[in-house]
Amino acid sequence: MGEVNFFIQAMIYLTSAIIMVPIANRFGLGSVLGYLVAGIVIGPFVFGFVGTEGKDLLHFAEFGVVMMLFAIGLELELNLLWRLKFWLLGLGGLQLLLTTVFVFVFSLYFQFSWKSSLALGLILSLSSTAIVLQTLKEKGLMKSVSGQASFSILLFQDMAVIPILAIFPMLSEESGGVSEHSHSLVDHLPAYQKTLVVLLVVLGIILIGRYLLSPLFRLIAKSGSREIFTGASLLLVIAISVLMGAVGVSAALGTFLAGVVLASSEFRHELESNIEPFKGLLLGLFFLSVGASMDLPVVLEHPMTILGIVFGIIFTKAIVLLLLGFLFKLPLDQNLYMSLALSQVGEFSFVLFGYSEGLGIFDKETTVILVACVALSMAATPILLLLYEKTFFELLQSKAPKKETKGSIEKEENPIIICGFGRFGNMVGRFLKSHGVGITILDYDADRVEMLGRFGFKVFFGDATRMELLENAGLEHAKILIAALDHPEKQQELIRNVKHHYPNIQIVARAGDREEAYDLKEMGLEYIYRETRETAVKLGGDVLKLLGTRSYAAERAKNIFLAHDDETFQELFALRKDRVQYISLAKQRNTELERLMFVDLGKEEELEKDSWSEMER
Repeated sequence: MGEVNFFIQAMIYLTSAIIMVPIANRFGLGSVLGYLVAGIVIGPFVFGFVGTEGKDLLHFAEFGVVMMLFAIGLELELNLLWRLKFWLLGLGGLQLLLTTVFVFVFSLYFQFSWKSSLALGLILSLSSTAIVLQTLKEKGLMKSVSGQASFSILLFQDMAVIPILAIFPMLSEESGGVSEHSHSLVDHLPAYQKTLVVLLVVLGIILIGRYLLSPLFRLIAKSGSREIFTGASLLLVIAISVLMGAVGVSAALGTFLAGVVLASSEFRHELESNIEPFKGLLLGLFFLSVGASMDLPVVLEHPMTILGIVFGIIFTKAIVLLLLGFLFKLPLDQNLYMSLALSQVGEFSFVLFGYSEGLGIFDKETTVILVACVALSMAATPILLLLYEKTFFELLQSKAPKKETKGSIEKEENPIIICGFGRFGNMVGRFLKSHGVGITILDYDADRVEMLGRFGFKVFFGDATRMELLENAGLEHAKILIAALDHPEKQQELIRNVKHHYPNIQIVARAGDREEAYDLKEMGLEYIYRETRETAVKLGGDVLKLLGTRSYAAERAKNIFLAHDDETFQELFALRKDRVQYISLAKQRNTELERLMFVDLGKEEELEKDSWSEMER
């Protein structure tokens, strides 16, 4: 019976997520909010599909957050930290410090103890890595100033979780200072001794990770069994979680450090790919459990209090970030976007509030109210960003390019507009400019805009998917638009907008690979260029020459290959939905290409023999 009940519960959780998450994403609210709403809907205070087991499940699902910290640790290579050191330590450090101080002072004013006030300040200073990074990726802003600044702050916050977890036992209001779901071996020790034990365990994890884990994974990898490597990856995370639990500290502390230690290992990417499916599933389950365990009656008893706290959190964090943005000289539009994007409280606060409640730092009712405030701050973020983009951004964006470039974008009437001036667009632009062709260039990376301006390029800052910007750039006078955005989704959005409003303009597009080229062709484009194709074939031709093939024969081989590839692309495009026939035809065309090359090589050898015969005569 218990087994049947387990499957029914699993079906309820999965069904609610499958329904609510796409709806939330459809309205631009993010998957995290979708999971939270789904949990509330199936919880005991709405439909009651799941009961009081929500809290027990939450303890299990916290393992998803543990895995997220491990994955973040794997990404912290020393060269990345060094490259972002200015924003990482400056923006990130000051943001956490100032936000903690402000919340600490406000909390003391509202009669919290100094220990609770400090814990609350540290928790509320964190922002949502899941929401912010997903939003930046979806909008193609990871390489923008706001994207890089936001990433630096989030990275510092994720790193700060470790000392926060280490000092929380010392803020405990209870004599034992033990979490309600922790049965540690150091329960009887005073706070300072617990901290010492934690530091020793952390040092042990660093040393083991440094000198033992890489050789061990190398030995496992030699077995050639992928499932064993996956099992070893999970065993590593679980073992460290158990070890940290034994000393009364959240498992995230140890797994994060293990990830950092393994970040420079050759097994880093394999570990990431093995952990990713489990991390995503358990994180979703975690947010579902948070929603299901939320005590709605308590929330409904204090609606104005909760709304006031949510407004206070968002306002305080946004003001702190805005001031820091001015201090670090971020452009106004990028500064505002970053400030709003990071104004919510992060998903790790759910773990920290549960941990704090177990330590006696907060009582149950306070924790329920604060968790509801965190969820509402998360829900408010995508709405605030949407309002910002529809109102202030349009006004500020029109001013931003003038600061980065010379001249006025409204006066541009060039025949060519290049959208995206990365490695591909840059090469095309240089070629056209050298031939005296008038071009207007749009790019959304402020650093790149500034740098190219120094080299004499007239580049305008802005999001090329926005029609008002394209029209200001002279789209109605242009003959050709070159779509060279790095982000595939933004590239397709640009093409859709231009084709809808200006169907007569010729669009020439860059594609990253064959699949992306298929997507663009499906949109009706005729001129599609895969950025790596000609370069790769040129390299292959040069290799043939190095192997002794005559230059003209190598050139002919390149031309045969490119012509055959063009024909194959057209034929395979018609079958891209039928993978069986697609693979069959691809194999057939590869065999045909080999035959063509073999025949051509035979002709070359025959021609060479005739040449020698003529010379002998």
